Amino acid sequence: MAYVTSATTKGGRNGRAMLDNGALALAMALPKELGGAGDGHNPEQLFALGYSACFGQAILVVAKKHGIDGQAARITADVTLDVANGFSLAVELKVSIPGADRDKVQAVVEEAHTVCPYSKATKGNIPVKLTVV
Repeated sequence: MAYVTSATTKGGRNGRAMLDNGALALAMALPKELGGAGDGHNPEQLFALGYSACFGQAILVVAKKHGIDGQAARITADVTLDVANGFSLAVELKVSIPGADRDKVQAVVEEAHTVCPYSKATKGNIPVKLTVV
C-alpha cells in the first residue's frame, strides 16, 4: 500500500502553499535572516516539522525492541539553509528520552535513522547529525 499527498505553491518563498485537499494552507515568506519580511513560513520550517514527526514515529517503531518507552521521546530537527555555499541543507536531529539509559537511546536513534523515510531520503544527499541530549 502507498500513501500519496499533494501540495501546490504559488509565488515561491513569498507566496502561498496549500495541501490539495485544502486541509492546510500557509503564507510563505523569506526569513528575515535572508532579507525577507519573515511574516510567514518557509520550506525549512516545514521540513523541520516533517522530519521531527517522521523521526519520532521511527523512534516509536524501534524503541520497544530496546526496552524504551518511545512515547516519551522528544525530537528536535534543526534545519540549516546554507546560502553561502550554493543553497544547501543540513539537519541536526536532537533526541531526548527522559529516564532512559543514554547508550540505549543512542542505539534507538541510530536504528531509527535506518528506517525513517526522511532519513532514507536525505542519506548521502545532505549532512544529518544525530545527537542524544
